[in-house]
Amino acid sequence: MSAVKHKAVATWLALLLGVFGLHRFYLHGLKDRWAWLFPLPTLLGLVGLQRMDQLGQDDRLAWVLIPLLGLSLVAALLGGIVYGLTPDERWNARFNGGQPVSAGGWPAIIGVVLCLLLGGTALMATIAFSAQRYFESQAEGS
Repeated sequence: MSAVKHKAVATWLALLLGVFGLHRFYLHGLKDRWAWLFPLPTLLGLVGLQRMDQLGQDDRLAWVLIPLLGLSLVAALLGGIVYGLTPDERWNARFNGGQPVSAGGWPAIIGVVLCLLLGGTALMATIAFSAQRYFESQAEGS
């Protein structure tokens, strides 16, 4: 029998360490292919942040890499929202073999609220950063 999976734990893992896929590893194990898609874009995005810090805002490779971090963060936080808002019966049927497990309660709801807050901020920042860099590159070309 597999271990019990708690909705609040999955939500908080998505919030705190989701950019590395830990929420998916918690739910599906190390064989989850989707979980393994998180670390590489996250690390590339962090390299982009480091490049921009060292080389300045004119580094075009950083322009490409930084949005990868934002997209990884948004995808992880969206997963946290979905996990936290999944009805208990459906959660238990999918992750706990149908056996009743205590509800996610307030910890899951607080995690969802924080995922919404940070996810919305990260999404808007990623869009704004990408759009700004695109328009700056277009202005340089003319």
